Amino acid sequence: MRCVSDVGLARRTIGHAGPPLRPDSRGSAKCCPCGTGRAPAPLPLRQGSELKPLLALTLDLDDTLWPIWPAIARAEAVLHAWLTEHAPATAARHDPASLRQLRNEVAERHPEWAHDLSTIRLKSLELALARCGDDPALAGPAFEVFFAERQRVELFDDVVPALERLAARFRLVALSNGNADLQAVGLARWFSGAVSARGFGVGKPDARIFREACRVADAAPQQVLHVGDDLALDVEGALAAGLQAAWIVRPQIHPEPGVPPAGTHHVVKDLAELADRIGA
Repeated sequence: MRCVSDVGLARRTIGHAGPPLRPDSRGSAKCCPCGTGRAPAPLPLRQGSELKPLLALTLDLDDTLWPIWPAIARAEAVLHAWLTEHAPATAARHDPASLRQLRNEVAERHPEWAHDLSTIRLKSLELALARCGDDPALAGPAFEVFFAERQRVELFDDVVPALERLAARFRLVALSNGNADLQAVGLARWFSGAVSARGFGVGKPDARIFREACRVADAAPQQVLHVGDDLALDVEGALAAGLQAAWIVRPQIHPEPGVPPAGTHHVVKDLAELADRIGA
């Protein structure tokens, strides 16, 4: 049976049964990311037969800027080691795969938490501890151990050079269904804001969260290009909300990519290729 991580669960519970394996803070996009104090000039980008001035980019995080599964696997292993020391009965009964299955069961019973992966993980830890006779109050520190390790991601090689180019030309806003923290990951310097499903209350592909990201970017939807790896959550969601859309098709994430929906503006293998295409 396939493992289902925080990202995979987000995809299933918010509308996409994607491959296994995804809190940003809501922020303001009023500052100029290039440090000049001036807003970047609009760049024309073709949408169908019309040219639209591109002012900002919203970017998915997990599996777009880094592969998420290695980080989740490490975090689950570190969590289990912590439980072995602090909650031995729980660690003896549950290995990482069993704990993952329990969190998936909690998510299925509580669809109202679909947008909040942190709450799902925390509540599943409380349940595991209580069932095994350990102190449920240990769920808080246990989750913090998991969460800190989850932020130790390994960026794709193209990400930092591409973000430098893109941030010098456009306002960048993170838009994620996951619980990565840009500051902890080390990418906050290039972003003028961030919107998360947990912070906003709904996740992609809901049009409302895309519109919130546009508000944070201080740009109309038609002037925002959303960049992500998930066809349903990112590409179809962005197009339905009136944004431009770029699909990142990394071979290690999409060995057998599908067909993007009509109207998709860019299909690229990485951020460097996207930066080339949009003149960053």
